[in-house]
Amino acid sequence: MNFHLSHPFPFNWLIEFVIILSSASQLHHPQTMKMVIMFICPFFSCSWFDYISSRVVSLQLVNMSFLWKSSNSGATEKTLTLEEQQQKIDELRKQLGEPSSVAIQGFLSDASILRFLRARNWNVQKASKMLKGAVKWRASYKPEMISWEDIAHEAETGKIYRADYKDKLGRTVLVMRPGLENTTSGKEQIKYLVYSLEKAIMNLTDDQEKMVWLTDFQGWSLGSTPLKVTRETVSVLQDCYPERLGLAILYNPPRVFESFWKIVKPFLDHETHKKVKFVYSNDKESLKIMAEVFDLDKLDSAFGGRNTATFEYTSYAEQMKQDDKKMQSNDTGSDASSEASFYSGTDSPKHGDGEAEA
Repeated sequence: MNFHLSHPFPFNWLIEFVIILSSASQLHHPQTMKMVIMFICPFFSCSWFDYISSRVVSLQLVNMSFLWKSSNSGATEKTLTLEEQQQKIDELRKQLGEPSSVAIQGFLSDASILRFLRARNWNVQKASKMLKGAVKWRASYKPEMISWEDIAHEAETGKIYRADYKDKLGRTVLVMRPGLENTTSGKEQIKYLVYSLEKAIMNLTDDQEKMVWLTDFQGWSLGSTPLKVTRETVSVLQDCYPERLGLAILYNPPRVFESFWKIVKPFLDHETHKKVKFVYSNDKESLKIMAEVFDLDKLDSAFGGRNTATFEYTSYAEQMKQDDKKMQSNDTGSDASSEASFYSGTDSPKHGDGEAEA
């Protein structure tokens, strides 16, 4: 079936989307991706091949590692015993040296080092390089020091927030509504995403280290997020938060996203592509996914659940301020207070009036 578009299709966005979702796939080589693109382009009657292939190469698909495990030259993921894993951790610690601050010391837990090792298929040298980069970024960016007051304006519309429910596996759920973008500063948008990730991670239980991203595409357009912001966001996520995403649910995305994904999927390993779910509100079969993943009594009605409460800014602000205090006191465990509800009413999140960056 051919897709003939009446206007030039912005494949740069589509490619960014696939890069983010297939970050650690078996699409190791630019030539492989070029073959895929060559097959796809005629379906869209476009002449974007050179641009797309150059974008894929420049963004180094092989190094994308945030969502899932990074490729290691096509090697099958190794399976190590607990003793072997500990040996790798100890070896990597020796290469890192002494932490530069209390915050960095807290970041360099055994669990954190394990994530970087898994992201580099237990290659200590590669994991060391990746982890040193993340440590340098954290020492400079200081994500743990971002407070609610720093990003409160970014949160006004509910474009990103931590849900007051978890999935059936007990994973923290981060709701994203890119159609509710209310600001124009890419720097501030990334800061808010980092803040949200840090708080989501802080609220993970001891038996979970991954989260669920539930992305609602209602109201989204190609102009919602500039391409530059997308690239910078991917850079932070891939390098500094590996092995943190367990499931990505795309709710009512543009259909062309899934069409493109189906073409790319055969090139991906099973563990990668099964972590991406496309759900449509007018498709009963795809809605079954929501029932499999969530308790429908707790899930937002906007996502097919039975909970009619919606995001309420004031309540969420109070909860985030409490989380700020917990992080500042180095108490990052999950307790009852961290699950306090910030939902009320039945109105959907509203768009805010964004102002151009000065």
